[in-house]
Amino acid sequence: MNQIMFAGIAADTAKAFGVDWPHFIAQVISFSILAFLLHRFAYKPILQILEERRQRIAEGLANAEKIKTELARTEASRQEVINQANVQAQKLIEEARQAAARVQEVETQKAIAAAKDIVEKARQATEAEHARMLTELRREVGRLVVQTTGRVVGKTLTPDDQQRLANEAARELAA
Repeated sequence: MNQIMFAGIAADTAKAFGVDWPHFIAQVISFSILAFLLHRFAYKPILQILEERRQRIAEGLANAEKIKTELARTEASRQEVINQANVQAQKLIEEARQAAARVQEVETQKAIAAAKDIVEKARQATEAEHARMLTELRREVGRLVVQTTGRVVGKTLTPDDQQRLANEAARELAA
């Protein structure tokens, strides 16, 4: 019963608005064909292009995120390499300082040894000169003693007497 009543109301309303059923059905069929063709040949390709574009944008954003992550990782790696290079440079500088200190120490030791050697040679030369001068002095003193004794005594001394007096004078000088 409700259905019959509803159909009656629809028919009365359609008549009141002047609906021409054959034209209305033809327009609905034309609209349906047009909607189908537009959906098939226009909307579907456009929607497909839009979907592909959305996917490319999503891929681009994902790639941008990957690139950002890779850039951060590369930056961290670069910073680590720089830090390692700084540590290695500091180590090399410290090794160079230590090597320079060792070289300086070795050269200082060489200079000290050379100075000691020069001082020792000078001391030996001085001692040799001193010994030579003492020997010469003894000879001269012995000669003077012999000469003085000969003048005081008033006679010429024999070579044996001269030798004996020179030896005695040398012993007294040494003591």
